Amino acid sequence: MDRELFDQEMVAGEPRPFELPHWIACAPFEKYLGMHIDAAHGGKATLTMPFRVKHAQGKGLMHGGALTALADTAVAMAIKSLLPEDSHFATTTLTTQFHAPVKGGTVRAEALITSQDDREITGEACIYDDGGVKVATFTSTFRVKRR
Repeated sequence: MDRELFDQEMVAGEPRPFELPHWIACAPFEKYLGMHIDAAHGGKATLTMPFRVKHAQGKGLMHGGALTALADTAVAMAIKSLLPEDSHFATTTLTTQFHAPVKGGTVRAEALITSQDDREITGEACIYDDGGVKVATFTSTFRVKRR
């Protein structure tokens, strides 16, 4: 995706200026952060993201918002592995508990859907650093739009 498209303003009510290549694919924000979908099937997903300078907070550690975005996206991809294409859903609640700082390398999020009914889906994600240390635990609830 080119830089010009990344900088284009989104206007409410207008068609989005991009198309996803597949149902399970990274959106522009996720591409900007460098996320990669390693697997997504059966209500589970694994995503990775390198720690780049743009992910750093003031003391040089990986920003908690970047880690939370990775976890939220991992759960969303696990949901997409269960729902029909073009379903609409959104995060309604999320909690993140941080366990250890990330100082470099690549982080991995492993997500799992833990409960699902007609319109609410709950998922969890654990984020690990390159050494396999669990750096964060994430729980979220998503609401599915009625068809």
